[in-house]
Formats: sequence, C-alpha cells, structure tokens
Amino acid sequence: MFVVFAAPVSAVASELPRVLVIATGGTIAGEQRDPGTQEGYEIRRPVGELVSAVPEARKYARIETEQFSNIPSTNIAPAHWLQLAKRINTLFRERADLSGIVVTHGTDRMDETAFFLHLAVRSDRPVVLVGAQRPPTGISPDGALNLLAGIRVAASPEARGKGALIVMDERILSARDAEKVYARSGGFGAREMGWLGIVASHGVEFFYAPARRHTTTAEFDLTGITEFSAVEIRYSYAGAGPSSLDEHVKGIVVATTGFTPAERTFYEGLQKKGIVVAATFPSGENVGSPAPHNEKDPANIVAVERLTPLHARILLMLALTKTNDPLEIQRIFSEY
Repeated sequence: MFVVFAAPVSAVASELPRVLVIATGGTIAGEQRDPGTQEGYEIRRPVGELVSAVPEARKYARIETEQFSNIPSTNIAPAHWLQLAKRINTLFRERADLSGIVVTHGTDRMDETAFFLHLAVRSDRPVVLVGAQRPPTGISPDGALNLLAGIRVAASPEARGKGALIVMDERILSARDAEKVYARSGGFGAREMGWLGIVASHGVEFFYAPARRHTTTAEFDLTGITEFSAVEIRYSYAGAGPSSLDEHVKGIVVATTGFTPAERTFYEGLQKKGIVVAATFPSGENVGSPAPHNEKDPANIVAVERLTPLHARILLMLALTKTNDPLEIQRIFSEY
C-alpha cells in the first residue's frame, strides 16, 4: 500500500512546480541512539520528517511525499526495482501535474537503482535520486542539502529529457555513468561523460545531456514482467579458468581486461548452451568493439561500451526480457 501526503501550500506557492518525494530508506533516513556522534544508526525516519527538515525546498516546489519502503539499500533487490519503476510509471501516467519525482535512497545501491529507472521509466519528466553519506543526527549531515538540490532539479524544466539522475553534493550526474566511488561526502562520480550539471545558488544549470537511449526512447516494457532472468557478474584475473555456474543463470557479465585461454574456452562453451556472455572493463571505462560475427560459430561475446559491470548486468537483465540472441543483445548494448 502506498500512502501519499500532500503538503499544504500557500497562495503564493500555488504556481510552483509539483514534486513528489518517494522514500526508500538509506542513511538519509537514519537515526542514532547517540545523536551528534560518529556511532551507528537505524534507518527509521519517515519521509515526512525528511522533507520537513528542509523548509527551504518550499521556495522551489509544492511537495508531496510517499513512503515506498524504509530499508538499507543493501536490501534492495531487482524485485524492488521492478515495483518502484512500475509505481513511477503509473504516477507519471496518471499525474500530469507532477513536474518530477525525487527518490531518497541508500547510497550503497543507489547507482544500480538509478540506472534501472533510467532504462525502465517511460516519461521524459525527471526522476532524481538522492541520498546521504551521514545520517541526519550525525556530525555534519549531508542529506538535507542533497534533498534540497534534488527537489530543485526535479522541479526544473531543464531536467526534462535527461533520463534518471543522481544529485549528490550539488552535482547532477547521469544515471548511466554515476557510481559510488567511496563512502564519504563527495563520494559519487561519473567520470568525464556523466557529469551533466550543477545546482548553484542562482539555479539549476545543465552543461550536457545523455546521447544514448533511455526512458522515452527505450524499448523495454515492464508490463507483465514479474521477475528477471538470473544474470551474474564474474571477475577475470591472471590464471583464471572454468568455475561452477548455477543452472538458472541466463547471462553473465565478465569484468575483464582480456580473457585467459581457459576463460575464453569456458565462456564460449556457455554461449553454445544459450547463456549470453558480455565483457566489460572492470572500471567500466573501455569502449569495446563487437567481434566480427562468424556464421559457422554463433557464439559471440557481447562487447560492452563504457558501462560498469553493475550497470552492464542491469542492461543485460532487461535485454533478456526481449531476446536471448547475442547479436540482438549486442545491438542493444551498442544503443544504450
């Protein structure tokens, strides 16, 4: 069940954009038993309290809230992605008055959820994910400023058509390239291609826009989907060879700078059994080129272009909802 709370607005604020804040949990909702320390915390603060702690946000939007969940992001699974994406699609379909949606989320899995929404939300209106590296009761908390910046981006007309976004430390990052680099303030990056803009005192400012397919131009339809095919991530290393594989696995993403002979034999053997294998650089930086297709040997390893292994897994999961043909999946990876 979803509970929606509408925030009261003044006559002056009645012309402001309307933004919905959906809370999933994470450090931004944390509370310490001993506030003002560096001690641990429990995730229990409801979304209404998160928004009430940022009164400045009322200058930029009429805000509504919805409690989706209240859990650590390490508990987030593909089933949650599916439910959240369907909920957001329903909201955008039924609520023409919404300018955008902000999702509060734990930072450990925020980049994965964001990339899934980047591919699965069917609207050009912004979906902005924000989180915190420190709980609101801790020393120098960062969640309130991140939430304020996220609301400003979701309310901005300039954010339309940019896909899902992560906003942390007043930087606007594309969900395609964003990743958690380290666990402290400023710990999110997107390399040189994914930093789209900033949230400054004078306003939201975009410098770039994603060129690959996403949201309204994506081909993935969640209608009727209740679960995804199992896709694993494997790491390549010196001397690596064959390893065990669960019989339910339909796809594998291999983080590698180059296969050992034993690895190549192993993965090509899996492909001949119908398991799709994709290869990406461990850093996600490489721009791969598909191997020439050999009609006598239909096994072709899918080349991944500038996606982290985590993001490549998500794209492969969605691709497998449409096809298990490696050539068609290569086409998908070349367009997203």
